[in-house]
Formats: sequence, C-alpha cells, structure tokens
Amino acid sequence: MKALGRDGGDASDADMVVVAVPGNQIAAALRGVTGLDGQVTIDATDLYSERDTAFPSLTHQVKSIIGGPTAKSFNTVFAAAYDQIGTQRVTPSNLYAAEPAAKDITAQLVTDAGFDPLYVGDIDPGARPLEDSSGLTRALAGQLGGPFFYRYGRPGEL
Repeated sequence: MKALGRDGGDASDADMVVVAVPGNQIAAALRGVTGLDGQVTIDATDLYSERDTAFPSLTHQVKSIIGGPTAKSFNTVFAAAYDQIGTQRVTPSNLYAAEPAAKDITAQLVTDAGFDPLYVGDIDPGARPLEDSSGLTRALAGQLGGPFFYRYGRPGEL
C-alpha cells in the first residue's frame, strides 16, 4: 500500500485508489497525482460545502478524473473510531454503493477494515444518498457525543 498526501505523487502502479478528502477539494487533491488511469476507485469523500453541480454526486466527480470502476464507501463511518471496531458486540455496518466492476473489491476492503459491508446499489442512484446523509451523521454524532457505529440487519439477525 502506498499513501499519497497533499504533495501528490505517482499512482501508476496502484491497483486501487481511495480518495479521502473533503468533497470540495477533490479536483485540487487529485491534480497533484500522476498515473491515475482507470484504477478501481473508492470515493470516501463527504460533503461539507457546496456541491459541484456539474456532477450528480462527488463519486461521479471522482470517476470523471480517474475513469475506472468507482464506489462510494467509508463516508458514513468515523475514522476516529476505527481502532474500536473489533471491540464491538456486533460487527458494525458500512454502507457502500458501487459499479459492478468495483463491487467485490470494495466489499473486501470494507470487510478487511472490520465492517460488515452493506451494498445499497450502483453509484446511480446509491452514491448521492450516502453523501446527502452526512448532515444526519454529523447531527447524530453531536447528540451521541462523538463518533458512533451503526448496524443494519433484519429482525432476529442482530
């Protein structure tokens, strides 16, 4: 695994790209990265300001730059709590939307991170509702006093 930060770098040997920046910084963050050429991409960005209306979602904006199969994931969970995933009574859920060619690898990364992947459909229409839920996520965090986990399941499964 290679991490590229604010200074950019070369991603030409990357099998997968994870974009984890504030939504309004997508273009600027990726401008400094070379070698972006159709890799499977997971968009973990979130909406904290005005959306670029040229795209139906932040995920579509990321896809327009990288060009490969794209997924939306990790934007509804709190990175600050990742070290506590394994101590939970039940495995927390992580919602994700993905194009068919990105679905399996995204589910595997979600699982490897310790979450139970919960597929909500393709990025059309799944990515935008995940982004739009960021206000609810922040409101819940405020009411609960910080980061939280969630779990979705059918009655009797939890």
